Amino acid sequence: MRLSLESQARRTPEAMALRTPTEALTYAALQARIEAMAAMLAAEGVGAGDRVAFLGQNHPAQLVLLFACARLGALQVPLNWRLATPELRFILEDSGARRLLATREMQAAAAAALPADCRLLEAEALPPPAAPPPAAGGAEDPVLLVYTSGTTGRPKGAILDQRALVFNALNAQRCFALTAADRVLTVLPLFHVGGLNIQTTPALLAGAEVLLPPRFMPEGFFAEVAAARPSLTLLVPSVMQALVAHPGWAAADLASLRAIGAGSSDVPLPLIEAFHARGIPVQQVYGATETSPIAICQSRAAALAAPGSIGLPARHTDARVVDAAGREVPTGLPGEIQLRGPNLARGYWRAPEATAAAFRDGWFASGDVGRRDAEGRFWFTDRLKQVIISGGENIYPAEVERVLRGAPGVREGAVCGRPDPRWGEVPVAVVVPGPEFDAAAVLRHFEGQLARFKHPRAVVTVPALPRTALGKVQVEALRALVRAG
Repeated sequence: MRLSLESQARRTPEAMALRTPTEALTYAALQARIEAMAAMLAAEGVGAGDRVAFLGQNHPAQLVLLFACARLGALQVPLNWRLATPELRFILEDSGARRLLATREMQAAAAAALPADCRLLEAEALPPPAAPPPAAGGAEDPVLLVYTSGTTGRPKGAILDQRALVFNALNAQRCFALTAADRVLTVLPLFHVGGLNIQTTPALLAGAEVLLPPRFMPEGFFAEVAAARPSLTLLVPSVMQALVAHPGWAAADLASLRAIGAGSSDVPLPLIEAFHARGIPVQQVYGATETSPIAICQSRAAALAAPGSIGLPARHTDARVVDAAGREVPTGLPGEIQLRGPNLARGYWRAPEATAAAFRDGWFASGDVGRRDAEGRFWFTDRLKQVIISGGENIYPAEVERVLRGAPGVREGAVCGRPDPRWGEVPVAVVVPGPEFDAAAVLRHFEGQLARFKHPRAVVTVPALPRTALGKVQVEALRALVRAG
């Protein structure tokens, strides 16, 4: 179960593997670049267990580096190019990266963040190999060190081995019915396991073609779908919203898409319905950095049958819902989602206490609340750490946010807890106001829709919600806004 494209390059050398706005690579050409990258890194002294970081927008070099690291038994450390210099330096120092590969437009940012003991290389410069690179990597060798978003405290590095990525690919191929005949459009950033592993690496391992623009833009997305005719793509709610709200949405030619994958956070039902109205099923995918990430997912048929569900456990993953004591809860009741399978991370880099807390008896404790229905389908409820406990009652912000989305004059909104001397915490809505916004009307909107103790006690307006690069609301930043009034 080694992570490799060698057999694919032998079987279908002339098949198209990667296409960008400026170049096209067959599987033979992609494998040649992987071998050249591995040879260059080996000449730089990189070997088994060493960490090599990558900084850049979506680029073939990042995928080449991943497979080159797999060949050498080394680890790729993907870097979020939107991070500030101190944040990048922390990850480079914490990971102990020996080399940092950066694309040309990221060279200055990379140089500014570079620790003294890390050498900067240009990701696109690949000299011809002087000798075949060693093939020291195996299925059990770590290949990815991916740092979580760090919305609470410093980010942690999840260690994923080659076997985990291969089993994740098998999960994806089963979920999306992904074959060599597919053409996959990747618009989400490859520095996150979502963009990298939900469809992109599974597509390559299946012999499909990957379309790789450097970053997402609505106009570019519509043009790419119309011209290149992809069969699959992966989106997150903020990207879905940008497409649906765009003036070109109604006239866009999306007929080639048999489905889209969606995940990263709770996917609002109106967005799902907007794509379903265009004849495009929205297949939800649930997981985490620590699960590579595919753990629970919807088939195309299930997406149409149960919109809003996150689906069934993936082919090679077990899932359960447990109470605080670790006991499975009855059908329909909420509890923590826990996951088990060969796609799980080994733990966190140099963080034994965090590893012991999250990985227990072979199960990964997701920190997410969910429930399982009578058909075995899972439904996401909220993040455990975001649950508001008000007067002893649990309030799930996601439930309140679903009602908030329909409030008059609200472009978008989120809910978090604010300390309260009487109740411990109370919910507060943070909204981006639109035309005809009225705070009192927003508060009245909850009447008759939710129990009174779940109603927001106040509305805080902001020009934009604080979000991560993948569109998740940054909860700690949200709480700071609420505390500030």
